[in-house]
Amino acid sequence: MSTEIVIPPMGESITEGIVATWLKGDGEYVERDEEIVEIETDKITMPVPSPASGVLKHTAHEGDTIEVGGVVGAIDESAKAPEKAAASKSEPAKAEKKSEPKPAPAASKPAPAAAAPSGGGGGGTILDASRITPVAKKLADENHLDLSGVSGTGPGGRIREQDVLALMQTRKNGSAPTGSRAPVSAAAAPGARTVRRERMTPLRQKIASRLVEAQHTAAMLTTFNECDMTNVMGLRSAWKDEFEKMHGVKLGFMSFFVKAACSALKKFPNVNASIVDGEKGPEVEYHDYCDVAVAVGTDKGLVVPVLRNADGLGFAGVESGILELAHKARENRLTLEDMQGGTFTISNGGVYGSMMSTPILNPPQSGILGMHNIIRRAVESPDKPGSGEVVIRPMMYLALSYDHRIVDGAGAVGFLKHVKECIEDPRRMLLGV
Repeated sequence: MSTEIVIPPMGESITEGIVATWLKGDGEYVERDEEIVEIETDKITMPVPSPASGVLKHTAHEGDTIEVGGVVGAIDESAKAPEKAAASKSEPAKAEKKSEPKPAPAASKPAPAAAAPSGGGGGGTILDASRITPVAKKLADENHLDLSGVSGTGPGGRIREQDVLALMQTRKNGSAPTGSRAPVSAAAAPGARTVRRERMTPLRQKIASRLVEAQHTAAMLTTFNECDMTNVMGLRSAWKDEFEKMHGVKLGFMSFFVKAACSALKKFPNVNASIVDGEKGPEVEYHDYCDVAVAVGTDKGLVVPVLRNADGLGFAGVESGILELAHKARENRLTLEDMQGGTFTISNGGVYGSMMSTPILNPPQSGILGMHNIIRRAVESPDKPGSGEVVIRPMMYLALSYDHRIVDGAGAVGFLKHVKECIEDPRRMLLGV
């Protein structure tokens, strides 16, 4: 009896997916509900469990685009479990054999699941076939790479294609990481003029589409301001150890900006609104809650999971919520629920060293706050305004991009000024002023 493996429904707007990674090899025995393949869509990467126990047969290859409901493989349920699996379910009495002396290495049979060293050369550590995807192994073999020292980013530490590409890029940049043996390829020679094309992933296609949509549909403008980080940095330094000890999460800068943005959204509700289609034309939909989307960079692109009801969370709740979303994003565990909704977005380009940028709206939202790098600069003393006295302070540029169709310039400037005031005097957030 054979059971088909189909791509399950993943949301109303998702009609197809790409076979990103086979987590189990063709002809390998799998257990029911064991994750066997990852399907990548324009929003999430979702693992698909096995519908039955048996031998797996691939009918789709990595990189193939399959419609929702389409078949990617099958499970032969008539196949018997291998002896190794059967032994694990045997009676406890059989476990006594473990105490018997092991046969000499020369008499032992090679493990069939072990893969040959990448590249076919000697001296490499043998990798178990389950630790590397077929595409990654092929790429490593073609470029004579030893992957024994590579930490995979796939489920369970499995080495994927992007891990091999990252190793190749490191080699090209002049370093020699552990596990490398031979030159990457002749194309990596100095002066080589190589060209390489890669298929745009569904996530990257969706990002591109939404960015263009934002430029074409919204009357987008950006206003700037700067804030003095002295008090926030002092508060964080004074309490970060006790905060982490009590709440089990580090106190970062993001929680201050999330809470400051929520405070500003309450005072300027248009920034927390969206334009939607109504029965008699466009309508403005106001939100009495703050679902803040936080931009997270991953190896596949930028994603913006949503922190629900951020206005009702304390600093610890914000930090732990963002940390959980970041982990899920980088481990490809985000769900559609994590990605949908959002009434406002915060993007922190400062972690990459950005000093100034104009963030693009995340449709249908009407505002996005851009944080930037903290630079110590000479400014007039805030304690003595108008005196001309110059002091050195840690300063950050802030940017607010907004949809001018529903947010006026005065409202946008007032919003950003309120965020600045909350950051420069965090007591305002405690008092709600």
